[in-house]
Amino acid sequence: MKILAVTACPTGIAHTYMAAEALEKAARSLGHEIKVETQGSIGIENKITLKEASAADLVIFAADVAVKEESRFKGKPIFKAEAQKAIKNAKAIIEEAIKLCENK
Repeated sequence: MKILAVTACPTGIAHTYMAAEALEKAARSLGHEIKVETQGSIGIENKITLKEASAADLVIFAADVAVKEESRFKGKPIFKAEAQKAIKNAKAIIEEAIKLCENK
């Protein structure tokens, strides 16, 4: 499954990057392809393109603030979670997001 994720937190420092790392590790351990965009204090890094967004099966927002340029993901199943939850149990977030996607 092709998964895209966006991580962001109010200060845009630690939790943004910790959530990204946790999601990447968990997705790969589950056998999924993932790209994670971080929206941190220095702006958007590893930006997801419109082409990547259109090819995605699922989008995860692990964010405690509004995701910038959310319109890129219009029409895609989006699963929203807090960044802290993604840090603590990224595997469960991904599994729950996949279930949501499969039930649509």
